[in-house]
Amino acid sequence: MQIGIVGLPLSGKTTLFETLTKTHVDSNTHTKGETHQAVIRVPDKRLDAIAEIIGVKRKVYATIEVVDVGGLEKGDAKTQQFTNNFLAKVKNNDALVLVVRLFESDYAPHPYGSIDMVRDINIFESEFIISDLSIIENRLEKVKKQLLKTPDENLKKEIPLLERCLNYLNNEIPLRDVDFTKDDFKILKGYQLLTIKPLLIALNMDESQVNNEDKFFDWLIKNKICKNTKAIAFYGKIEAELCDLTEEETLQFMKEFGIKESALNKLINQAYDLLGYQSFFTFNNEEVRAWTIKKGTNALDAAGIIHTDFYNRFIRAEIVHYMDFIKYGSITKAKEHGAWRLEGKEYIVQDGDILIIRHN
Repeated sequence: MQIGIVGLPLSGKTTLFETLTKTHVDSNTHTKGETHQAVIRVPDKRLDAIAEIIGVKRKVYATIEVVDVGGLEKGDAKTQQFTNNFLAKVKNNDALVLVVRLFESDYAPHPYGSIDMVRDINIFESEFIISDLSIIENRLEKVKKQLLKTPDENLKKEIPLLERCLNYLNNEIPLRDVDFTKDDFKILKGYQLLTIKPLLIALNMDESQVNNEDKFFDWLIKNKICKNTKAIAFYGKIEAELCDLTEEETLQFMKEFGIKESALNKLINQAYDLLGYQSFFTFNNEEVRAWTIKKGTNALDAAGIIHTDFYNRFIRAEIVHYMDFIKYGSITKAKEHGAWRLEGKEYIVQDGDILIIRHN
């Protein structure tokens, strides 16, 4: 899973990147608009609890790759012309986080001279729509020319889909808001369209705005929030100052500021929801590990994620849900109470399942 962080200059997108990754971006490379990448661990208290019961020290958490997408300069923002280089970097991500600035600062004034959430969101929406329009129009023209030379049933199927997309985009409707079939998505996936990517709007606020997000969320809920668009609020300046503290110290300071949940936890929870992901667990005598899968994945495909041999030689999956495992406190007791069971390859893995794969 790769998530790209985008935003206007001075919006706090790099601050969010630093907060999530516990790193510090070199100011010299930052001013050059370079892209920064890092892998973050997905905190999961369930994995910690399983490890404690099993009695193993090694814990392997799921991970997410986070990208601070560089290349958008002040001039680009003022003219609303996003460079092809910038757009190309954005296309490589599975989902996007759009950082929108809501704090005032005399030291670092907003490039547009004022704080306006709606305007800043619409700048990106408009530019992404323009980019997608260009891609769809070019593809449609190419398909029609190809069909004149050689009839192809698969290409014929593309035309009504492309025309539908053009209609939505011309009416300023992002493609993430459209209900496409699985076959539609297979076709559109190859185009790397921007407005079809799940979007998380991250409102960057300061200490004076803690727990005062409702007026902003009210507008977002009415106008933007849907199945594939979510929103969170975070406090970039505060959380950046907590990066070098221990977990216990961080929790204490967050409590003092009235921050109930960290930007990291908010982003991970919403990213999993947007992309339709969930976690299952495995363990042996040496480690407990978390795995990320799509919701609706069956036991056979989950086994294949662990190891290709498990997929090819799958017999059964031993399964117990995390809640039952914690409730009974051991493998033996979970089996005694019937919570530890055998399932076949078509079993749909649930979030929090613990799997042991039987294979030949």
